[in-house]
Amino acid sequence: MDIAVFSSREYDESHLQRALAGGACRPRFVTDALALDTAALAEGCQAVCIFVNDRADAQMLEQLSAMGIRLLALRCAGTNHVDLPAARRLGIAVTRVGDYSPHSVAEHAMLLTLALVRHLPKAMARTQAFNFALDGLVGFDLHGKTIGIIGTGRIGSVFAGILRGFGCQVLGNDICPNADFEAHGGHSVALDELQKKSDVISLHCALNAQTRHLVDAGFLSRCKRGVLLVNTSRGMVVDTEAVLSALADGQLGGFGMDVYEREAGLFFSDHSLDAGKDSVLRELLARPDVIVTGHQGFLTDQALTQISASVADSLADFAAGRPFKNAVVD
Repeated sequence: MDIAVFSSREYDESHLQRALAGGACRPRFVTDALALDTAALAEGCQAVCIFVNDRADAQMLEQLSAMGIRLLALRCAGTNHVDLPAARRLGIAVTRVGDYSPHSVAEHAMLLTLALVRHLPKAMARTQAFNFALDGLVGFDLHGKTIGIIGTGRIGSVFAGILRGFGCQVLGNDICPNADFEAHGGHSVALDELQKKSDVISLHCALNAQTRHLVDAGFLSRCKRGVLLVNTSRGMVVDTEAVLSALADGQLGGFGMDVYEREAGLFFSDHSLDAGKDSVLRELLARPDVIVTGHQGFLTDQALTQISASVADSLADFAAGRPFKNAVVD
């Protein structure tokens, strides 16, 4: 069985090759993202594997269906980029990564938090210029501070446990309260209480109609002045223009982002020769109170191994005609 793996990079190939070794599946690695003008690269395959910024709307799925594709295997947990009703209508099974290291993203959120608390972007820029003055670099102890977590699922719960190790008070908000979050030392509260009390807010929620631009100008205005914001969930959860305005007037004290609402076609590739194509991102990168990473929160050996194993399981289930372990659309 042949599968086209879109948006592939060296780290994808090496882990997937190991996961598929000895099986009957033949992967065809494609560096391009899945789009209407690249779908033909999957010709002759029975399955397609895609990542978070690949296109899988109804038009795309209709094209894949016409090519004989019957399985769409996601290398991610979120499904916001897939038209699931269209997949059901077309008879395309969709699987996702049901479980991979929540520690990878939670630890990356901790990294971004500490970088903001201790003014790491500004400090690194100075030291690279051989300036070792400490003026303007006074941070604060996380111990005793209140951290708000929006989205208290597996990643949010692990993050709560990390924060408790720092001696923080951890507040959480989620439409589906999670007992594990409480077990990790978190305390569930209403969103307005979290906004008023939190010194740092970290986003770990899924992207859907309710969370799209959840963090907008109104949201930020209800937060404690000078709050730090960290986003390792999905870029569209945050209104980037509102964040820039809040940073400019001091309502927001700093922003750490691993995801960006306009990252499709930008993240995961080298754009050093056309760095001016996104003026908003350039404005963010120019600020000393912002730290940006390119959607690498998942990028640990453990997480990549588990992601690849999940994809391999889906392919094995498909080849054997078994029910999928990680089905979104069966």
